[in-house]
Amino acid sequence: MEIKLPIEVREIQNLLPHRFPFLLLDRVIAAEPGKSLTAIKNVSFNESFFQGHFPESPVMPGVLIIEAMAQACGVLAVLSQGSTQRKEGEITLFAGLDNVRFKRQVIPGDQLVFEVELLAHKRGIGKFNAVAKIDGQLAVEAQIMCAQRIVE
Repeated sequence: MEIKLPIEVREIQNLLPHRFPFLLLDRVIAAEPGKSLTAIKNVSFNESFFQGHFPESPVMPGVLIIEAMAQACGVLAVLSQGSTQRKEGEITLFAGLDNVRFKRQVIPGDQLVFEVELLAHKRGIGKFNAVAKIDGQLAVEAQIMCAQRIVE
């Protein structure tokens, strides 16, 4: 299967069930199914979470950075099945999170670059190494486990 890059946000919606305001990926810029994926999120001052976290010194919540990393893992999982569209009713759920480290704050104007690598995949559960970088500097790292499930 040949993947046409970049994968823009409208095409990402074919791969993930997430929608505004919870779709946290703007573009996929590199992908090698079964191996790795690179995606980006442009962090804007207009993001709704900055209204309360923290208005005088806005910082992107760490849980949302982890969610965006997991979404990148979900895109890689679907592409690794040889498809450019998720199966009807299929969602990718968190199954585990290990070795999470926050190295720097993410603020408005930053561009997060997510690099995810598939380490293992068995019975619908994938284990990924994931990092988020800003200007080449490590912001967050984690090992993420995701389970693909069909919901009725």
